Amino acid sequence: MYFVDPVACRVALPVANHTRLTPNGLTVLSLVLGTVSAACFATNQLVAGALVFYLSFMIDCVDGKIARLKGTGTPFGLWLDYVGDRIRVVLCAGGLAYGQYALTGDVRYVVLGAAVAVLDLFRYVNAPQMKRVREAVREERQEPEEEPEPEQEEPLERVPQGRTRPRSFPRRLNRFLARHRVRSHLISGIEFHAAVFVIAPLAGAWALIPLAVLSGALLLANEVFLVYRMWLFTRRHSAASTQESREHVLV
Repeated sequence: MYFVDPVACRVALPVANHTRLTPNGLTVLSLVLGTVSAACFATNQLVAGALVFYLSFMIDCVDGKIARLKGTGTPFGLWLDYVGDRIRVVLCAGGLAYGQYALTGDVRYVVLGAAVAVLDLFRYVNAPQMKRVREAVREERQEPEEEPEPEQEEPLERVPQGRTRPRSFPRRLNRFLARHRVRSHLISGIEFHAAVFVIAPLAGAWALIPLAVLSGALLLANEVFLVYRMWLFTRRHSAASTQESREHVLV
């Protein structure tokens, strides 16, 4: 967020005001640059590949900003952006794996490329499915979506005895970090891509496997935590539904 988003914000305004580039056009440009990055990785030009990947990712952030700024976003654009991101990751993971395997003959790089592609696909398949589960539960309970709470007031939580108290320190800390654009979760797709395709190649070939393994493990830990929270959410809903059914029978 500190190394990509500020740059994307500054690029978005002149692109929106002085060019005819559309969000879909920027998405395609991002994919083309991602292909160039993969080619650099495949020819063992790690630094060049990392810099081009960074540029590709930054432009991929610009397309969404322009779509929101001009109100030109479309359902097809959402699909194109989603699929383009997945293609870019697969190409770059394959480029890294091929380049290092051709250079060293070490089969671990082949496993690395496959693992990176699978982890990325799992992350972006799992997220919308969890969202669907939560939406289905809310529809059954006929609950509206939660609205953001005002920044200037410290909300209160209701406790069982009917008393109120300020939110816990971890929740207040999380809100503070969010206001300062710090992502407080462990690691998600953005951090995973940055670690594998930018930081590790800039550090050198020696860092590819250790950083990919570390960031992949943290990504999985984050996904497991999110699935656990979703399970708790559905479990509470099931318990509440069971209690309501019993009360209805008693009445």
